[in-house]
Amino acid sequence: QVQLVESGGGLVLPGGSLRLSCTASGSTITLFTMNWYRQAPGKQRELVAGITRDGRTNYADSVKDRFTISRDNAKSTVYLQMSGLRSEDTAVYYCNAHRFVIVHMNYWGQGTQVTVSS
Repeated sequence: QVQLVESGGGLVLPGGSLRLSCTASGSTITLFTMNWYRQAPGKQRELVAGITRDGRTNYADSVKDRFTISRDNAKSTVYLQMSGLRSEDTAVYYCNAHRFVIVHMNYWGQGTQVTVSS
């Protein structure tokens, strides 16, 4: 019911910045907690950041103070502002929409590649 499309990934130098976007179609994001996950080759998927319907945020310890998640419900878009990027941030970043009403509902985007390299 919800389609998510990520954009904004690319190649950046260490210490650089990127802004990822995730735009939803098929439904508004207002009823969902929105999350960014990432997965590097050979590693498990990990939660990077999340933002609730009322704007509460949480971050993985590894990105706290460097990344900022935000949402614009009118545009059905969530963002991940990434600064101070390190090589270990290299991964495919996935947008996720989650809601629990009797059962968990999860929707996933296709991912956008972030590569941090010199």
